[in-house]
Amino acid sequence: MSVTLVPSLPSLPAVASAPSVALDVLGVPGEINLDYAATAPCARAAADAVTELLPWYASVHRGAGALSRRCTLAYERARQTVGDFFGARADDHVIFTRNTTDALNLLARSLPAGTTVVTFAGEHHANLLPWPRGSVRLPVPADPAGAVRALAAALTELRRDSNPALPVLVAVTGASNVTGELWPVAELARVAHRHGARIVLDAAQLAPHAPVDLHALDVDYLAVSGHKLYAPFGAGVLVGRADWLDAAPPYLVGGGATSNVGPATHDVTWATGPARHEAGTPNLLGAVALAAVCAALADADRVALHAREQALLARLRDGLAALPHVVELRTFDADAPRVGIVSFVVAGQDSATVAARLASEHRIGVRDGLFCAHPLARRLLGEAAARTGRRDLPATALRASIGLGSTAAQVDRLLAALAELA
Repeated sequence: MSVTLVPSLPSLPAVASAPSVALDVLGVPGEINLDYAATAPCARAAADAVTELLPWYASVHRGAGALSRRCTLAYERARQTVGDFFGARADDHVIFTRNTTDALNLLARSLPAGTTVVTFAGEHHANLLPWPRGSVRLPVPADPAGAVRALAAALTELRRDSNPALPVLVAVTGASNVTGELWPVAELARVAHRHGARIVLDAAQLAPHAPVDLHALDVDYLAVSGHKLYAPFGAGVLVGRADWLDAAPPYLVGGGATSNVGPATHDVTWATGPARHEAGTPNLLGAVALAAVCAALADADRVALHAREQALLARLRDGLAALPHVVELRTFDADAPRVGIVSFVVAGQDSATVAARLASEHRIGVRDGLFCAHPLARRLLGEAAARTGRRDLPATALRASIGLGSTAAQVDRLLAALAELA
């Protein structure tokens, strides 16, 4: 006798239209990729832009030939496109980096002396580890409003106990890479500025799912990865206020970062602007790919894309909730707004083993582990055990994440596979 453990799920609503051709994503037939939060697949727009430029591939900022001039123009146009997409202000720098981690490390090394960084324990390691000693790490809040209150209290105390002239930077995520839950970025920015602090937004997980605008959110810096935004080739960006970046020693030293090098050992005049922190031959293809995706998303119906993703996310979460041995991890209330990321455990089963079986038996790719957010993931695993009263939850979790190329059929395949494995 067969037993159906996953209830039948409805069709997606009509509003959930497919993305444009430029935002089609590449993939391998038969393989179900539900690991977008780690690395999103390549968008058609990125692949086409790189293919078009490859015959012209040459040096950037370092040649007078036609190929070099075209590549230099493409690189600087990419900078402008990416800056416009993220709402960069006229005096902001748009610096190409390798990824979000690289961008946040660059900012960490550009902080004025004596800067205190305030962040939360729920951050990705990229937003926990680069900051200097003496940084303040606040506990994970129970809800978004609690995050705002905690930051206000911490900044009030910090300003009371330290030199008020010393700079403070608040470092927060836009969307959790573990739970997908949205953080109250605009409210946290208001609190930070009220206390004379600056704020940097880790938008690695938010930008692929929702518009991100520095000006609208009133954040001072933003870090993002191309590989999570459907643009491979290893590019990211740090966008933000110029003064700290222009005053800091270059993150990397070498060709392109200088305006003059004299005969003495330390006779160097460093460049100002993005070039100061982009020494060496830049990642032209990565920048062009990222700009192409930004342009395609700017032209897309983001409301329709959001509705489509939210319908898929609800389908996934409802299906997981219907499986008796599956427990979802969450920081905030179950109804808190979130993007297409869900972490969960299968009671009584090792998460790495479940992930391996999903891959080998069902051709489904998900992530297992603690997701480079060890303090948060371990806390949520403990919370899940306390909430459910179960003592058989594993020590690591599984994560399914969706995006532009995800379909209802793929979500249903995952749910059916989990029902079978459980």
